[in-house]
Amino acid sequence: MNYILPLLSVLLGFGAALWWQPQGKKNLKLLLAFSGSFLLSLTVINLLPEVYTKDTRTHVGLFIMVGIVFQIMLEFFSKGAEHGHVHGHEKIQTMPWSLFISLCLHALLEGFPVGHHQHLAFGIAVHHFPIAMILTLFFLKAGMSKKLLLLFMIGFALMTPFGTVLADAVPVLKGYYQEITAVVIGILFHISSTIIFESSEGHKFNVAKITVIIFGVIMASLL
Repeated sequence: MNYILPLLSVLLGFGAALWWQPQGKKNLKLLLAFSGSFLLSLTVINLLPEVYTKDTRTHVGLFIMVGIVFQIMLEFFSKGAEHGHVHGHEKIQTMPWSLFISLCLHALLEGFPVGHHQHLAFGIAVHHFPIAMILTLFFLKAGMSKKLLLLFMIGFALMTPFGTVLADAVPVLKGYYQEITAVVIGILFHISSTIIFESSEGHKFNVAKITVIIFGVIMASLL
């Protein structure tokens, strides 16, 4: 399940966007708000306490800040695709390599703690599903061929399971598990909080958005 859930979520999001092709953004924004609160809650409730209690030799807070800054740097190339913020009017006929590489690197790092936290696979799956839908709709509108779009999505889908495999199989990565997890926490902090605020027009919250955010917190606390 650790490998299958993040993989399937991207492919299902891709398929749902091709089949459904929603015109309105309201439902997608509500789904994004839920995914952001769900992922943030899992990070705070499970990952954060672990890195602070497991080993006090490292500067956990510093590595968390490294993760936040690193994610900001990635978004310079991805233009915020990790949290569903994509825009542009130019036609896309070839692989958008800067977006693809930055998005895959983000997904790869997200997979590192999954081997120790199986519930995180659910959080990443919930996070990736609406992102895959939004990216699919954006690329279709930009004129990308479905064959190229499928290759993009397969590559993106494989990255989180690949990160989990690397974390379990490479000894040197096991030795730096706490530091890497702290970096991932910083990445997830930035992504999830940005999703929550960007899913609201003018950064204003209505009853529906507040409801799905609270629901996301409750669901995460029950895992």
